[in-house]
Amino acid sequence: MGCCTGRCTLIFLCTLQLLAALERQVFDFLGYQWAPILANFLHIIIVILGLFGTIQYRPRYIVVYAIWTAIWVTWNIFIICFYLEVGGLSKDSELLTFNISRHQSWWSENGPGCVRKETPMVGIKGLDSHSYVSVIGCALEYRYIEVMHSALQILVALVGFVYACYVVSVFTEEEDSFDFIGGFDPFPLYHVNEKPSNLLFKQTYLPA
Repeated sequence: MGCCTGRCTLIFLCTLQLLAALERQVFDFLGYQWAPILANFLHIIIVILGLFGTIQYRPRYIVVYAIWTAIWVTWNIFIICFYLEVGGLSKDSELLTFNISRHQSWWSENGPGCVRKETPMVGIKGLDSHSYVSVIGCALEYRYIEVMHSALQILVALVGFVYACYVVSVFTEEEDSFDFIGGFDPFPLYHVNEKPSNLLFKQTYLPA
């Protein structure tokens, strides 16, 4: 199967997903978002598995990848709902950090145009070493940046799912046709004609 078919398109999509996942993983690490970090790590492993299956003609690996893309779409829909505060969710909660820290998205303080200001909390007992952080001037709210990241992940995953199903069907048809013509027959057809040719060869050398 040449590169003009869906195989090379799926390879391209898997590569694009890897790059997007690695970029997202970096910023989630910077923001100490532990739940997305674990999800991204698993996503990277499955995408590598799907990429390997596509290159090496392993349809079972591609099936695993296709199933994961459906799960990945669901996860990113949850992330969108989380940052848009749909269904009682709150973007200020500690759900994505497993309630072990109060960190938010890295983009909340480092988004485009954001200016971060720290005000020392002097006069409050026990808090002299702490500061109040305020962020102003952001051209785009961080939650919309996170939503756009998830929307991109959903789009690529859906296209990847379609092409994964197509490539699996093509691989399966090729395997079936190969079996039909005797590709896995331990005694190929050319062995059938070997015996008569040997007999004719021996007859020409029989003594008169």
